[in-house]
Amino acid sequence: MFGLGVGELLLIAVVLLLLFGSSKLPQLGQGLGESVKSFRKAFKEVKGDGDSGKPPTPPAKQG
Repeated sequence: MFGLGVGELLLIAVVLLLLFGSSKLPQLGQGLGESVKSFRKAFKEVKGDGDSGKPPTPPAKQG
């Protein structure tokens, strides 16, 4: 995972615990999870639009 070992992950966890405290960590984790979920949803929507096999239709000309 990103080339990080167990030692590096533990160091990051300790730094986060010291910076934010144990009461804020669940809220930070929840916010991060929601962000990742919305990013994946948007990525799938964009990826799904390009996989139709046909070129996108140009916008209709007004005038």
